Amino acid sequence: MNTSVSSRLFLGMTRSLLAAALLAGLSLAHAEGPAPTNVLKGKAVTEGNLIDALTPEEPVVTRSLRVQRDTPGQQAARKPSASLLITFETNSAELTPQAKKQLDVVAAALRNNKLAEYAFNVEGHADPRGTHDLNLSLSQQRAESVRSYLITAHAIDPKRLKAVGKGDSEQIDTNNPAAPENRRVTIVTDVQTQ
Repeated sequence: MNTSVSSRLFLGMTRSLLAAALLAGLSLAHAEGPAPTNVLKGKAVTEGNLIDALTPEEPVVTRSLRVQRDTPGQQAARKPSASLLITFETNSAELTPQAKKQLDVVAAALRNNKLAEYAFNVEGHADPRGTHDLNLSLSQQRAESVRSYLITAHAIDPKRLKAVGKGDSEQIDTNNPAAPENRRVTIVTDVQTQ
């Protein structure tokens, strides 16, 4: 076999291997979804755990080629967040004494220097019992109740907190719709500084 034919075969095989590796990388990147939500409860609700969960990761700067599939409706990377089991009485947005203790810890974390420059969404969630419209309204009231408590009891700047009702659309435990994890408050970091 002459050198020219051998070089073309080698080049063709190299291109095929590169294309296969690229496709495998695209498939793997597309298969990975957002990280599952961990619910902090009980003794896990600490200032340190909240700071870790809510602090955005520093972007890593590299000099490399990154190939990404442009898929309509593709989910964006998950923002830093902490889900808490903030409890409410049935059909109520009034905070329980236990919920206030947890929010006292949240307020301490929000005042920490690592989080002081960020704004947050306070997302209220409801389990699917009841109508969708009722759950949406109830989850909004619960989010506003948490926001109000953080502002009035702990002097957190109101501009840093936005209440968002999610209704029953983002259940964690789909096998048990009435699970307490489905009735939670999630604090989500706004990665843009205020």
